[in-house]
Amino acid sequence: MKPIIGVTMAMSVEERQYFINSDNPKAIIKTGGVPILLPYDQGEMGIVQIAGLLDGLVLTGGDDIDPILFGEEPHRKLGPVVPARDHFEIKLTKQMLRLNKPILALCRGAQILNIAAGGDMYQDMYDQIDRQLLQHSQKASRTYSTHYVDVVHDTLLHEITQQDVIRVNSDHHQANRKVANGFQVCGIASDGIIEAIESKQHRFVLGVQWHPENMAVVDDDMSLKVYEAFINACQ
Repeated sequence: MKPIIGVTMAMSVEERQYFINSDNPKAIIKTGGVPILLPYDQGEMGIVQIAGLLDGLVLTGGDDIDPILFGEEPHRKLGPVVPARDHFEIKLTKQMLRLNKPILALCRGAQILNIAAGGDMYQDMYDQIDRQLLQHSQKASRTYSTHYVDVVHDTLLHEITQQDVIRVNSDHHQANRKVANGFQVCGIASDGIIEAIESKQHRFVLGVQWHPENMAVVDDDMSLKVYEAFINACQ
């Protein structure tokens, strides 16, 4: 049996429409999983039931995250937020962590993962970090990798990629700042931005700041390895 993978979706600010980049389910299907798209309005018991049914969870990219969730008020460059999405994803993430079920968190998802576990983030890294940063919102197609990430040795990410340096795509203005207890940084850009985190307490919980789903569908080797490792952990 193929593993059932829950996939979170984006939602319009008015909370009337769900939407998702089709590369998200395609990457899961390509690497042997069965994707299930998850609507938000489930309630506490619904979230518990969903987590019980899933073999793994993918937290996808999307709009910004409400800073109230990590004790801050909105920065002037904060983008659109959808509180219903934030609250659903955080509750579901916490439940999946309790059950020790695999999580692959992408871009915004890596930030949700960190916040759910007790970390925080930059609301706008270009305004909140006083040093020269790379272009993290690339002008090239998302199927093209534009900057390098140093992979930390003796981590899950290094075990998966078998590389000290990887190239990734990039489309974000927010980033993880303080990493939650029980987690560690496993990838970092040349400008010091945290590019990947992982749990030290769970068998497979990985958050990456880039979008491997867009590169996996065009057969990028490193991105396929990430998805294949995740799907294998969900078996």
